[in-house]
Amino acid sequence: MILPKVRDPRFVTIRRGGTLTDPDHRLLALWAAACAEHVLDLFESAQPGDLRPREAMEQARGWTRGEVRMMEARAAGGHAMGAARDLRGAARFAAYAAGQAGAVAHVAAHELGAAAYAIKAARAAAPDHAGEAAGRLECRWQRDQLPDAIRELVLDDQWLRNDLCWSVFAD
Repeated sequence: MILPKVRDPRFVTIRRGGTLTDPDHRLLALWAAACAEHVLDLFESAQPGDLRPREAMEQARGWTRGEVRMMEARAAGGHAMGAARDLRGAARFAAYAAGQAGAVAHVAAHELGAAAYAIKAARAAAPDHAGEAAGRLECRWQRDQLPDAIRELVLDDQWLRNDLCWSVFAD
């Protein structure tokens, strides 16, 4: 479980009683899709004919442009997670990252799930004894991709939910 029991109002849109603006929600979705895409090859090399994770990221991006409804992006995220079920290791985590990215349109707090699963994928793909270093490198890459408008929000979220996310954000 990567979502907190109590929802952080910073990840709830203003129209639903939180403080998250629509532009920042879209930035969270784009960042989550970038995190997932960064490790997507780990899935696609294992399952080259399965397009569900890639489609989840495309739907998430389409949602940010207003071309896809939230329910479509969320459903694509669910299908990407379905692609992970029978897999193990890096390919499984990469598909889960894509699924989480697709779900950001529905629940913004899934942004951290996409990042955490991408870090787990990088760790799992690394040679023996290099997993921790690969995870730190992936985490740094992700942080470098953060738009300024959401940087503080995401970094604080990483600190707050690190324990829920397998401590992948610890430096």
